[in-house]
Amino acid sequence: MASEYSLPIVLEKIYGNQLALEAAVMELTLLAERQGYADAGDNARSALDRIGENAGFIKQGLARLRAIEKE
Repeated sequence: MASEYSLPIVLEKIYGNQLALEAAVMELTLLAERQGYADAGDNARSALDRIGENAGFIKQGLARLRAIEKE
């Protein structure tokens, strides 16, 4: 059984925080764009794209760590 503070669990918590921050940044991006701050919106969307690109990699890494932990 995994420890409460095992690496996969800690990384899953960090990943959960990342997803929450992604949602918050998206809300702020939409607000900025509605108020006419197109450049700020573009910059925020670039950051959101990076988060999205890394999400699959993170999920795969977590799955591998979980598998190793079960061995």
